[in-house]
Amino acid sequence: MSPVTEVILIVCVYALMIFTMIRIIFDTVNVSKALGYLLLTIMLPVAGSIVYFSLGVNYRKRKIYNKKLITDEYLLQALRKDIDENALRLLQQHHDDVGSFAGLAKLLIRDSLSFLSLNHVKLLLNGENKFPEVLKALEAAKHSIHIQYYIYDNDEIGNQIKSMLMRKAQEGVKVRFIYDDFGSNGLKKRWVRELESAGVEIYPFYKIYFVFLASRLNYRNHRKVIIIDGQTGFTGGINVSDKYINGNDPEKLYWRDSHVMIEGPAVLNLQYHFLADWNFCSDQNLIPNRDIFPVPIRRHDFTTLTQIAVSGPDYPRADIMLSYFSAIANAQKKVYITTPYFIPNNSIYDAIKKAALSGCDVRLLVPGISDSKTVNAATQSYFEPLLECGVRIFLYQKGFVHAKTIVIDDTLSMVGSANIDFRSFDLNFELNTILYDQAFGEKMTEVFHEDLKESEEVILEEWLQRSTFRQLMEKIARLLSPLL
Repeated sequence: MSPVTEVILIVCVYALMIFTMIRIIFDTVNVSKALGYLLLTIMLPVAGSIVYFSLGVNYRKRKIYNKKLITDEYLLQALRKDIDENALRLLQQHHDDVGSFAGLAKLLIRDSLSFLSLNHVKLLLNGENKFPEVLKALEAAKHSIHIQYYIYDNDEIGNQIKSMLMRKAQEGVKVRFIYDDFGSNGLKKRWVRELESAGVEIYPFYKIYFVFLASRLNYRNHRKVIIIDGQTGFTGGINVSDKYINGNDPEKLYWRDSHVMIEGPAVLNLQYHFLADWNFCSDQNLIPNRDIFPVPIRRHDFTTLTQIAVSGPDYPRADIMLSYFSAIANAQKKVYITTPYFIPNNSIYDAIKKAALSGCDVRLLVPGISDSKTVNAATQSYFEPLLECGVRIFLYQKGFVHAKTIVIDDTLSMVGSANIDFRSFDLNFELNTILYDQAFGEKMTEVFHEDLKESEEVILEEWLQRSTFRQLMEKIARLLSPLL
């Protein structure tokens, strides 16, 4: 290579690096994420530029905004009357149940029109408890089935549910199915066509055309939702996959996860968010009517005050992150957090430390067996300051803990799809169920303590003895954490 060619090549690389850095500075709102991309671009100019323009550039986000917000606005106006008339009145009537978390409830009502309602809610632990309830509810469907999953595997349980959906569609039940095109990339065209031939309407969320350019950063739909007849709903952290079903096979990795089954008006809130996603994916314009939003059944056992929190690139603020922050900051006695991925932003990190320093019993349960060494190292980089503030940290050893739950003061519970990390707060479409209920909170606390029996506690004095090399790897992983 001639000297002139070398100079031209070097100038082009530096020009690319500078151009990319300017785009990152102008387009990336999150400071930590921007610093992560800048660091990568400075260290590896060409590779960093490819990564940013393939995975992080905001034009994709703007495209989602432009397509989804219009659809949401029609739905928003159709539901606004019910929300305004009922939610704030119910909040006032049940002020004692909500207690110190009234500000959280009002935040979600005012910022995302997430109404409060009384429901019957059942906690479902792991796939072996979730899927029998799902199949039973699907069998009873009379009018409609709406199903939406980040991961839907072509395996035994996936095909069992598929057969049920096909049969119900042939019986005249309207079946609509959304799968994330990245998370469910194992679904083949033939598999999809079989559903379509039976009368199931099925669409991918945000279709991927170049798999090698895709990643978990690409604004994926991480929600896991089933809605039956607008009256019964399932949501939480459990995808459709055999790996979530634990049996007696000692060679199979144990998966610990949580889901909820909801009966009552909160299902209409799930329906609203499904319909917004459906109109985006299908290019249809379904409008609210009594077939999709039936008059909710009310029963005497609907006693659990419930709210649905959502977030994603189509929302002006990260409401799930704000709900986590508000809940933890208002804790009086206990904060018990379970999450498979713990890479908090500064707000959540400080709220957890503040709760511990204020005298609350703060405990964090994360995987001892992780599916990502890099993410695990980034998670562990946060341990030392938390331990110094009095947070007790536990590593789950029985298998992989995939649950995303929080229980505070035995009264406030959160079960959902959102991890405590940058992706869930800023990049992915997420959905959590928030429950203001003493009985449900006590059950969640009981489950948390059972999980601790399968865990090892991290002791500060022992943690400080880990090798310098390990600490270095943790620090490097943390620098890259906004990109993980």
